[in-house]
This record gives sequence, structure tokens and C-alpha cells, in this order.
Amino acid sequence: MPHDGRARTGLWQPSASEAGATGAGAPALLPGPTGAPPLSPGSTASERVLSFAGAAFAAVYVPAADGEDLRLAETSSGTDRAQGLPERLPLSGGSPAAHAVRADRPLWLNDTQLAAYDEGGPPCPGRSLAALPLRTADGRRGCLLVAGTDAQGFDAERRHLLERYAEAVTGLLRAGAGRPAPSSLLAAALRNLGIGSLVLVPGTGLVEADETLLELTGITPADFDGKAETLLSHALPDDMHTLMAVLEPSAQAFGHRRELEFRVRCPTGEIRWLSLACRVLTGTGDRPDRVLGVVTATPVLRRGPDDVSRIQWLTAALDEATTVRDVGRVVVTALREPLGADRVALAEAQDGRLDVTVLDPPEPAGWPGSWRPEPRSEQQPPVEVPDAALSALRTALRDGRMDLWPAGAAPEPALVDLGPGGLAVLPLPAKGRVLGVCLVGWDRGHAFAPEERSFLTAAAALVGQALTRAHAHDAEEELATMLQRSLLPRRLPELPGGTAVARYLPARRGLQVGGDWYDVIALTEDRVALVIGDVQGHSAAAATIMGQMRTAVRAYAVEGHPPDVVLSHANRLLVGMETDLFATCCYAEVDMEEGTLLFVRAGHLSPLVRHPDGTTEEAEVEGGPPLGILADAEFPMTSLTLTPGTVLALITDGLVESADLPLDVGMDRTRAALAAADAADPGGMADALLGDGGRREDDVALLLLRYDGMKTRPDKAGWAVWRLPDAVMHARRFTARTLRRWRVADAADAVLLVVSELVTNALVHTQGPVRIDLVLRGDRVRVSVSDSSPRAPAKPVIVDWESTGGRGLLLVEAVSESSGSVPVAGGKQVWSEIVVTRREPATGDPPPLTEPGSLW
Repeated sequence: MPHDGRARTGLWQPSASEAGATGAGAPALLPGPTGAPPLSPGSTASERVLSFAGAAFAAVYVPAADGEDLRLAETSSGTDRAQGLPERLPLSGGSPAAHAVRADRPLWLNDTQLAAYDEGGPPCPGRSLAALPLRTADGRRGCLLVAGTDAQGFDAERRHLLERYAEAVTGLLRAGAGRPAPSSLLAAALRNLGIGSLVLVPGTGLVEADETLLELTGITPADFDGKAETLLSHALPDDMHTLMAVLEPSAQAFGHRRELEFRVRCPTGEIRWLSLACRVLTGTGDRPDRVLGVVTATPVLRRGPDDVSRIQWLTAALDEATTVRDVGRVVVTALREPLGADRVALAEAQDGRLDVTVLDPPEPAGWPGSWRPEPRSEQQPPVEVPDAALSALRTALRDGRMDLWPAGAAPEPALVDLGPGGLAVLPLPAKGRVLGVCLVGWDRGHAFAPEERSFLTAAAALVGQALTRAHAHDAEEELATMLQRSLLPRRLPELPGGTAVARYLPARRGLQVGGDWYDVIALTEDRVALVIGDVQGHSAAAATIMGQMRTAVRAYAVEGHPPDVVLSHANRLLVGMETDLFATCCYAEVDMEEGTLLFVRAGHLSPLVRHPDGTTEEAEVEGGPPLGILADAEFPMTSLTLTPGTVLALITDGLVESADLPLDVGMDRTRAALAAADAADPGGMADALLGDGGRREDDVALLLLRYDGMKTRPDKAGWAVWRLPDAVMHARRFTARTLRRWRVADAADAVLLVVSELVTNALVHTQGPVRIDLVLRGDRVRVSVSDSSPRAPAKPVIVDWESTGGRGLLLVEAVSESSGSVPVAGGKQVWSEIVVTRREPATGDPPPLTEPGSLW
């Protein structure tokens, strides 16, 4: 159940004498707004908000079980104000609630109109009434009744607020289908509207604030101590003097309602505009006794008509708008509702034409035929201005002069339908040229007052400058995005016995390109390297170093070096670049067949491991210093064994650390998210670790590997070739014996030919050890001969009948399905794959034997 603020620890609440006594210094009832019932000192947040909305009380009627009546479910107050309302209202009767439900539309009645209803009205005379239908989850309708304090009824602003209130109640009724509804439906609905309330005692520094107000100001309940200075500490210094006038009111302010706007800075750094409506109440001696107020995020309550305030708000809002889309939203918010306009359009000059980037309302029915937008996706280009209107708008762009046509004036024929009651054409100047034009139209008669003309002129200049900044930001963001995408892998390779997924999220501050990177490198058919790293800083230099380090690590890994050598080489490379930036890195080499890992860590976070039973832990990996610090740094290796179903997570610090998130807390949260995620969906698991993707101080890279284990393991055999005169003969005998054991002797001739040629080349053209490895995987035998020479074998350019050599590689290519050469640590490996037919053993076949005296 939402709290109204009085029961919260650390929040001020009236004493018993204040809440119920009528003695001097503490009046029993505090007057509300004009015509409203008085408010008690201990009034709830719901009562305070409804009072400022011009409502005496509210009541909810829901369908009865029989479907024939409406039953009273809840009222906003337990006082006599709501007593006398009928417990049940027939749907077929003549009450305002029944009429609103049957017509399925709101019913707004002043006191005269309400007097014509003989049932279902408020118990007190002289009230107005609003009846708003509510649709429940099963399609039946209830009703929200709101008794107004003004006998003339609710104005347009309050009607809009009450309609939103009814929508909130409807949402709670639907959400509560099949489970208990909130114990205070009306209070919960007001909380969902985001309207907070406060009660302040001047001179004491004590303030009562509800949960919604604390949320709007960015204060957690645990941090609020019930003092006004705590609320003030979140306000911007420029707005402090305005708020102090509320905290220290004069006696002359008694009974007057004040409305003002101020800004607060949230813990995330976001600047939020809030609107405060307040009233000063006095006690004995005409001294201010209490200040009652409601607070909402603009523009829930309309801003005042003060042009200076409008310009201040527009300036601050455009300063926060970073993209062209953001600027468009601010323009609509600043011009359409405050000016009572029916439509706003924003068109920008692009290559000799005008592209409409903003149309509000977005519904086609709100625009004349030639301007009517067609449904389009975000990828489609903007709508072009109709040709008939181009000449008139180009004149405005050329002259840079604002044109205002009041009702009855004759604008250009192509623009008449945009604003039959009034039209404003505002060129948007910036840096000596006009970027575009803003059109504001009214259907009803609208006269442009001098103050409004000044506001529109100033607003056009501010919007033009904001568009210039937004275009520069969009271009920078597009460039940064292209750079980031070009430096990171486009896709990850498919792995035998496992699945790898990766995510990258740029920072939301500054240049959206940073130094985080990841990579998945297929070393062999059953070995893969997982790499994640982070270069210091957010700049083009950091991105450049990141690209160089990713390329270097991949190159050293593909050469066949072990993990510690890979990072040692990358470290020396970064030291030699003579840059002030350093990098952290975690490198893991995984044997997908055996399920073993070799870890190397250079100043980076340790990886997280999720075991098949769902438990998680932080792997204990020895670490070395970051890359680029010490040229002779050592990077010890740590081994780890995986079982099928294990998930390995490599992360960067942007995921687990920020200014308000300690590293250990972030690691614990990530471990909990890893344990709770569904391991059957690695992509969903990665998204769960990233969270809601809100504002981030640093970019984030994430690399996950779910190890499933290889279903079928290949057969392997290897032998070190001795440098003897008959070494090739021994290699052939080893190969023939292995093929018989594998029952693929039918392809022995081709395989033996390949072994003869590759071993001969290695012995003749290289020095050092030579090794032969045979692998049977499926229907292919892979022959690999490794030597200590880094030079790849060269095929002859011309082979004729007089040539005495060079035919060996051609023979290997002729009998092989595929062949090639790859670098390995300390040399190279020449390989060939040959298709074979594996013979299943027949009944009675003896097992393959090893000759007596054989060395193998």
C-alpha cells in the first residue's frame, strides 16, 4: 500500500495536539483552496492533491456482482464530506454515474446542471460534479465520481488532470483482476500520476513529504531526514531564492495560492523541472503557520503565463536536448499546450527542399489533406512539405521574418488549412542562416498579443541554435557509432560444443565511443580464444588504441602462441607506442573438446562462472599489471576445468562500477543476475546482465560462453619424427597402423602419400623438431606436420619435365579435399584433409594388432 508520508520514519508528522486540538496556535482545520473544505493538519497526500485539483472528494463505483448495479468501493476521505453517497446505484437509473457509464464518456456538471439529477449526487449542495467511466478487465464499466469545490465546474486544466486520474484508476482495476486490489485504490492512482505533496512548518525547518515527492526530487526514503534543507540541497542554485520565498513566507502571503517552477539535479546527473503549487496558512497573530503544496514534473500542471519563465524553461529544456528528435519534443511541449495551439510542425531545409521532422498531433486526422502524414517507420525519410506551400515558406526562409496571421487574416492559400483561426510561421535562425521553419496553427480564433509575439521570436532563435547543436551531436554520434562498429567484430564464429554471445553498450556521456572491446578467435577446430579488454578513457585516441590492441591480440593468438605469450607481446607493443593510455585485458583459451581453460589477466576484472547447478562464483585468476605499464611484465596463467552447462562471463568495469555503485556491490548484483538468468538462452542471459540500459557513466562490454561439450570427440594420434635416414618410412608405418586402428585403411594410399611429401619437406627444408598429428573427425582425416620454420612452403611457379623438385605440394593438393599452412608458436603447421570411408567392424573381426617390436 502506498504511504501518504505521515507514517514514514524520518518524516515529520503532526503531534496529537496538532492533529486534533482546537486550542491556540494549532487550528483544528486548515482552510483549503477557495471553496474547498478545510484540510486537517494530518491530511493525507491524496487529500492534499485532490484539494489543489479543485476536488472536495472522490469516490469509485465498480460493477456489482449481479451486473445490474454499481456499488461504492472506496472514497478518498472518511470524513463527513463523503458521507451520504449511495452504497449502490442502478445502472438503469438516472444518476450521473449511470449516465456516464451508459454513454461511455465523461460527464461534467456545474451546480445548476447537477440539481436536475434526483439521485447519485454529492451530499453537499453547491457542488459541481465530474463522472468519468472506468472500464474493468472483463469489459464491464465502473465510474469515478469527483465532487468539485467550484460551483461553476472544472476548467480545462483540471478536466485534463481528472481524466488522467480516471485512467490511472482504470489501470489499477485492470491490473488487480484475479488478485487483491490495492488497499487504497484512489491513493495508489494518484501516486501513479506522479504528483507529490508536502506540509512545511516555517521557522522549524521541518517538512512532511510523501514518497512521490521524494521520488521526483531524487531522494531515497532512507536518506530523507524530514528537514527542508535536505530537499533544498537537490535544487539548482539559480532557483534557490524562489524556493526560499516559500520556506520563509510573509504574513501578507496568507490565503494566496502561489505557483512556481524550479529545477532539481537527480543523483544520475539529470536535471528535472518541477512545478510547485502552494498555499500559506496562518495561526495566531497572523503569523505563517504552515505551507501546503503539491509538486509535479512539468508539464503535468500547466506553466504560468510569465514569458520570462517560459523562456527560462525553454532554454533549460533545449540545453538538455541532444538530438534532433529531442529538440522536436521540446518544441511541441513549449508551444502547443501553453499557447493552446491545435498543431505544430517543424520543417528543416535539406538540399533545396523542406523536410518535415515533427508533426504534432501525429494522427493524420489532425492535419489537412496535403499535410496529412502517412504511417511510416523510423527508417523512412521525413515527410516533405507539399509543393503548394513551398513558395510561401521559401520566402520566409529567405527573408528570415516571422509571419503571424490572426483569425480573419488571409495567409497564403496553401497554408490556410493549417491554422484557420490563426497561424504563426517562425523561421529558425542560427549562425547567419535559416535552418528551417516552425508552423503553429489554431482552429479557433487566436489573437497574438505583443507579449506572445516576443515569446515566439525568442523561442524561434533558441530552437534554431538548439537544432544546430543537435545536428552536430547527431553527426558526431553517427561517426562514433560507425567507428565503434568497425572496430568490434561484426559477428561471432559458431563454436563446436558451445555458444558465445556478446553485447556492447556505449556510454551516455560525451563521445559515445570508448575503449572497451571483445573478440572470439577460432584457433583450431576445437580450440577458441575469448578476449575482453578496456582501454583507458573515452576519446578517439582510446578507440584507436582499442582497435590496434584487438588486432594485435588476434594476430598473436592466430600465430599459435599460448595465452601468456599473447599478452606479453601485446604489452610490449603498447609500451612501444609511447602513448599515455594503458589497457586492461582478460584472455581465455578454451579447449572445447577437453573442457579446459587457460586464463591470463592483465589488470582486468576476474571472470564470473555459473555452474550447471546455478551457483556462481568469481574465478580466482592470477593477474598481472595492465598492458602498457611495464615492458617486462609477466602474466601468469591459471587453469580451469569446465563441465557441460557451465557459463563463463567476461565483463568490463562499466557494468559493475560507477560513481554511486561500489565495485563489490556491482559484482554481487551481476553474480545474482547471472544466477537468476536462464542458461538455455545465452542471448537473454546477456540482456539480463545488462539490466535496464539506463544512463551509464562508462561503456560496457560483455562476453558470454555457454559450454555444452562436444557430442562426438575426434580420434587423435601424434608422433615426433626422428631425424634419421629412414624417418619417412617410420612416419608411414605409424600412419598405416593408425589408419588400421581407425578402420579407414581404404584411404591409406592417399594419406600415406601426403605424409611422405609433408614429412620429407619438413626434414629437408627446416631445422629443429618435426611432428606429425593425425585427426579423424567424421569422414575426414586431417594430416598436420609441424616444424620450427616460420616460412610457409612455396609452390613452384613453373613445373616442367626437367624440374627435379617442387611437385610434392602439387601432389598433396591433388589428393586432398583441402590443404594449407598456418603459423603456430615457434614455427608453422602444414595440413591436409582427405575424405575417407570408415568401415564398421564385422562380426568376428579381430582387433587391430601391433607388430612385435614396434616402437608404437
